[in-house]
This record gives sequence, C-alpha cells and structure tokens, in this order.
Amino acid sequence: MLSLTEHRAVCNLLSLMMSGAESHTDREEDYKFLHSMLMEKKVHLLFKIHERLKRFERQTPVPLQQHAASLASDLVEELIYKDWRDEPKELIALFSKPHFKSLLHVHDAVAQRDYEPALPPTPDDVLEEEEDSVKIVSMVKTKEPLGATIKKDKSTGALVVARIMRGGAADKTGLIHKGDELKEVNGVSLEHRKPKEILPLLAQAESEIKFKIIPGDCKEDISSNETKLFVRALFDYDPTEDPTIPCRDVAVAFKRGDILQIVSMEDETWWQACHHGNSSNQAGLIPSKQLHERRVVLQRPSALFKPRPVKPPDEGEVMEEVNYGAITGIHIAGLRRSFRLGRESNRTKEAARCLRRIAEVHDTIPPPTYIEVFPYHRKPKDQHCLVALVGPSGVGVSELKRRLVISDPDRYGVSVPYTTREKRSHENEGVDYHFVTVHMFEEQILNHRFVEYGCYRGHYYGTCLDSVHTVMAEGKVCLLDLHPSKIKLVYTSEFKPFVVFVKPPCIEELRLTRRRAKFVCDEENAHQVRTFSEEDFEDMIDLAEIMESQYGHLFDKVIVNGDIALAFRELKADLEKIQEAEVQWVPPEWICTTSTKQRRLNCDRVFSLVFKSEG
Repeated sequence: MLSLTEHRAVCNLLSLMMSGAESHTDREEDYKFLHSMLMEKKVHLLFKIHERLKRFERQTPVPLQQHAASLASDLVEELIYKDWRDEPKELIALFSKPHFKSLLHVHDAVAQRDYEPALPPTPDDVLEEEEDSVKIVSMVKTKEPLGATIKKDKSTGALVVARIMRGGAADKTGLIHKGDELKEVNGVSLEHRKPKEILPLLAQAESEIKFKIIPGDCKEDISSNETKLFVRALFDYDPTEDPTIPCRDVAVAFKRGDILQIVSMEDETWWQACHHGNSSNQAGLIPSKQLHERRVVLQRPSALFKPRPVKPPDEGEVMEEVNYGAITGIHIAGLRRSFRLGRESNRTKEAARCLRRIAEVHDTIPPPTYIEVFPYHRKPKDQHCLVALVGPSGVGVSELKRRLVISDPDRYGVSVPYTTREKRSHENEGVDYHFVTVHMFEEQILNHRFVEYGCYRGHYYGTCLDSVHTVMAEGKVCLLDLHPSKIKLVYTSEFKPFVVFVKPPCIEELRLTRRRAKFVCDEENAHQVRTFSEEDFEDMIDLAEIMESQYGHLFDKVIVNGDIALAFRELKADLEKIQEAEVQWVPPEWICTTSTKQRRLNCDRVFSLVFKSEG
C-alpha cells in the first residue's frame, strides 16, 4: 500500500507534470491530451484499486486449503450416506451447484498460483541447436484468409513467406514475417513440397493452424504505414481472369475510377492496396504500375494503327459534330462549336496524319495505370466544379451537353463563344456569340485567355475564360466541350474540373445506332448534311483510342455512348453525385499545403501528371 508520503509524492509529481506541460505552448495539443487523460475518472479509480491491492498484499494472506474442490467432493460423498435430514440435503444441493463448483476451482487455481501463462511444450523432434531459432505459431482458423503468400527459395528450395498482407490474419498476430521459412503445418513436414500444396493442408485444419517457423533475416519496413497514398485506378482489374496472381484469395478487384489506398509498394510486381472506405482496412494484391504497363505493351498488335488510304474531301466540306439540334428542331444558344471548324475543316487528312504519327510512337506511350489523388473537402460556399466533356467528333458530346442543359437549366450552363465575324440579323450579342474585333481577339490569345480557338473562313472563333467565369459566377455547372489537348488551361485548382471522356461503342453498334444520324457539312448552310460512312466510324474509334492512350490520366469518368438515352442518364447521375459529394479527389498539386508537400516527399513513388502536347 502506498504510504501517505508516497501518495503525496505521486500527487506532487502529477502536479509538476501538469504545470511543466503548460509552459510548452508550442505543444498545446499534446498538453490538452495529457490534461484530459490525467483528469479522467478512470485514472483516479485505478489509483484507488491499486491502493486496495497493495493493502491486501501487505496483509500477506495465505490460503488455508489448496484443494477446496476435492475436499468439497469428498464431503458430499460422506453426506450421501448419512441421515437424510434437511441440513445435509441443503448442503449437498449447495455443493452440487455449478457456480459453487466453479468458485472452488478458481479458489484452488489462485491458491496454487495456477493462473500464469504456460508456453506449449517444445516438440520432441526439434534439435537442441535449433531451440533458439525455431518458433511455433498457433492461429485460430476463421473464414478470413491467412493474408500471406508463399514462394520457393530458388537457392535452398525452402518454402518462405513472400509477403504479409497488411491488416490480414498473419499481420495481426505479429509473429509471421516476410522471409520466414515454413517447416511444418499442423505437424506435416513441408520438405520437398510446392507452395500450392500448402492450401489443402490449411483447408484440412478444423479449428487451429499451427506453424513451425524458422525466422528469416528479412524484416518488413512498416514505415509506409505512416503515409497514406491514394490513387485512382485507370483500368479495370478482375483477379479471377489473371492467371499470374500469386493468390486470388488476397487479390483486390477494382473498376476504372475506384479510389485505392496503396499500403505497400515494396514488391515491384504486386502492390498491396485496399479500397478507400473499406471498414476492414485489410489490404490485398493489385498489379503494380510497371506490371500493367508491360502487359499492355505485350498485348498491343504491332500494326495497331495502320494508316488507311483516304479520299480527298470535297471542296468546302467541313466535318462537324453531329447536329442533333438540326434534326430535332431544338436550338440552345451557346452550344455551337464553330470555333473548332477551322481545325476540323480538313479532318480526314488530319486524322490520317495523326494516325501515321501515332503508329510510329504509340508503342512508346505508357498506358494509363494509376494516378495519385488527394481528398479535397468541399466547403458550402465553394463554387461548382467545371465539367469538361471530351471525345472524338461524331460520338455525341454536343447532344449530351444539350440534354444536360435542357434537363436542368438552373444547374447547368454553357459558355458563350467569341468570334470576329459580323453579327447576323437573327443573332444576339452575349447569347449566340460575343462579337469582338480581330485586335481584341488576338490580344486575348497573347494573354492566354482562350481555352480553345480556331480560324474558319477568315474569322476567329474561340472559348474564352471570361465566359467560363460568367457561368460559374451564376452558381451553375459550366459544361465545356474540348479536345483533351486543350484541357490543361482549365486543369487547375481554380476550376477543379471533372473530365468525362465520351467513348464510341464497337463498330457493330455504331452501324446500328448511327445509321440514320446526320451531321452538318457546312456551318454556313445548316441544311447541308450527310450520313456517316464506314470510314467515319473507323476514324471515330481510332481517334478515341488515341485520346485515351495519350490523355487517359486526365479522365475522371469514361462513358460509352452506344445508346444516347442510357449514356445521358449515366452521365447525369454521376454529375449529381459529384456536386453533392463532400469530398472530391484531385491531384495533390491542387492542394498546396506544407503537410501535403512533406507527405509526398515520404512516398515511395511519386505519381506525376504529364500534359502531352497535341503534336
């Protein structure tokens, strides 16, 4: 028991700790935590319990009997043969109660000090010189996977632990480590066995799995647990279709766009990761960036992009996005894409040149894998993020944008383009176009104020940042239709764009869904339209593949526009989720804080965004 002097000494020590902590104003959070912990009622109760135990210990009590349970049993046998009076019967009934028997057994265990933990006996076949190097690990078998992979050491032929999955059963024990050699499983020797032969041994175990292990020299670096690295997956992965996965039971399946937390990148082939928000926090295997890039390169045909002979375009013919408005009779101001007509005027020739150029360098372009992201917590006063829709001409980007505006004009808006041509009688300034002089337009070009611009029939057309700011200032979601090479001007922390890539379906579905669709051939004559040709379909698919290979790291969402109604519903649902979500996953560069910079320095890998020039 603590004496009065000792008790006062403890109190004085705590007081000194509290007063000393107050002087460290730079550690205010630590002081608050220490103060709240010491003021907890549970801490004071622990002092009281400690005092009572010390007082009892000072009395040095000695048990009168160490075998009370057997003595009670003998007494019951004696009483059975005595007169059956009420007192013996009551005593027999009392001694026969399960709770009383348990109490006597506990009494005997305490009296005999039989409550100390006991280690299992060392197996007889363990050699004396191995006693310090061999350990026995016993685990309760559950439905949860072991959380470890095993490989055969090429030099020794021994079975060793290749990796431990963070958060798995093996990791939770803290007794099995990477590099440990497995000697036995449930008493069965693993000598001359293959890794795949261990699974049946584990399956045969009923309630307990016992390993005999020789600890290895390899110790896992747990420092990566201190840093949280999040990535967005840029491809789909199904481990059931991957024959090279070391263990399917511990693999993680994911879809493009899923947010993954990378736990370990020690293995260059298989990383450890878990889905963000996964309550179990158990990691699994995913293919590394290097592995997926090698796979895609090997799967690419040698002649993936072969330039095809093309016919020269007709004089004055201009390829333009499908004009669904001309077909339906519905017109929305600001939906015109005339500023892109200059670039599209020789679209067929340009597509052929692009295909030839890509055919030469495509094999050197790394395929999309993962991109590092960081959670940005939106504030109630934050403006809506910009939505950039990209895709090859003819895929239906303009129609999706038109339907979004019609469905909710109070939420969605489009920027009004600028032009240097004269205003026509049926047009309104600031509604159809902003009509400016050539000098003003070129001055804005030099000041990098145009997201995208072009020249058509001697006149400039373009989308200015001022128009984008106007839409966002109205509290609306600004919808931009861009070529992916032009996203970089709005791919900033100011706009925090959500980039949607509209992808064409397979050519068979294009033939069915676009066989009657028409597009405008000349912006000056809206009635001059023609239907799609087989060559248009092939160009659309080829250009989509080029866009995805070059700019796939920028796409937050990929929508296949086979059925326009289904694609629209999917797009609208995703945009509503984004606007209502409290967290948006953005590149780390957009969150410019000291802690973020330090966190990135501690990462094993640095994922960087690289904007590739259009040429």
